[in-house]
Amino acid sequence: MNRRHDIDALRVLAFGLLILYHLGMLYVNDWGFHLKSHYLAGWLQYPMLFMNRWRMDLLFLISGLAVHFLRGRRALPVVAWRRTVRLLVPLLFGMAVVVPIQPYVQGVDNGLVAPGFGAFLLRYWTGGPWPAGAFDGWQFGVTWNHLWYLPYVWVYTLVLLALVPWLESPLGQRAVAACRHARGATLLLLPAVPLMVYSALLGNRFPQNHALLNDWHAHAQYGTVFFYGYVLGTRGALWDELARLRRASLATALLCFAGFLCLDRYMDVSPLASAAMATVHMVLRVLNYLYAWTAIAAVLGWGHRYLNRPFRWLPYAREAVFPWYVLHQSIMLAAAYWLIPLRLGGVLEPLLVLACTVAGCALLHEFAIRRSRWLRPLFGLDAKPHEGPAGTIHAPDGQAQRA
Repeated sequence: MNRRHDIDALRVLAFGLLILYHLGMLYVNDWGFHLKSHYLAGWLQYPMLFMNRWRMDLLFLISGLAVHFLRGRRALPVVAWRRTVRLLVPLLFGMAVVVPIQPYVQGVDNGLVAPGFGAFLLRYWTGGPWPAGAFDGWQFGVTWNHLWYLPYVWVYTLVLLALVPWLESPLGQRAVAACRHARGATLLLLPAVPLMVYSALLGNRFPQNHALLNDWHAHAQYGTVFFYGYVLGTRGALWDELARLRRASLATALLCFAGFLCLDRYMDVSPLASAAMATVHMVLRVLNYLYAWTAIAAVLGWGHRYLNRPFRWLPYAREAVFPWYVLHQSIMLAAAYWLIPLRLGGVLEPLLVLACTVAGCALLHEFAIRRSRWLRPLFGLDAKPHEGPAGTIHAPDGQAQRA
């Protein structure tokens, strides 16, 4: 089978979007983040909301596809071990070495941590104690910050692998085949329904905390789209159907987002009775998750139509994306910490922060990580670089697998 370049390209582009999103968090008004610039903009909330509703769902769906790739004919314990090493080694290394600069600059900026990175690092590694609210994760002395995605994917992978024997049974195969036969409006509407139900039942009780524990709404939502990725797989007519529906899914997503914004803004200026308020909240929930799913369907459909080709930049980018993910927020916040006090303006400052982030990730990956056999596994790569043979595919965690 031909290499699925579109999935690789979507993974690279999705993580690139994540870098831009985190850059926007420095400048969007009224949204909390580790650091905030002096140059805040309210209008940034609109493009941030546009991405926020589906960006992480897309990444978890692609991670579910990775388990589909890895499964192949491998024994389940082998798959579980490979995913554990691939995900948890970079997580532990990142928490110990890459992430600490983030809580340091956050704590110094809010005045709850004394300047001096060496002293901070010793306390960070030994578990604090820290003043309440000094930085995210202050209760434990350490934090994973943006790397929270890795333990979540690891847990979902183990749960999914435990279900694989049933999924590969005759009954399970019939259920998966039924899902893969979804067409038309069913494909654009039905997958959003569980997400709406989770929001209604769990959203208010369990706000997302990215702490793994007591994060039941996030687990229900992300775990479900992760499972969608596994069921979607790479074969069959379902991808062709997503490509065929790409215009309809994009139009539906844009209409849902516009409706969500209009209704949400109307509620801000027009007080409603409690009964009407409950109805409006239900409509907002429907629009929100229908937008999220149809946006993902549009991304997959347009990507399958136009990205499934061997771009020259893709092999290098496919390898670079995991190290860039691990590095980008630490480099970004370090750059912002030094640049924000200079008050360079609302255009020059974010451009310089972005340039420092891209340059730092590119240089560290090219001249340190990818050339070192002992650094590569710490950033989610094989110890020895290799090119897969014809007919193989690099799964979304960087592991080459036959499609």
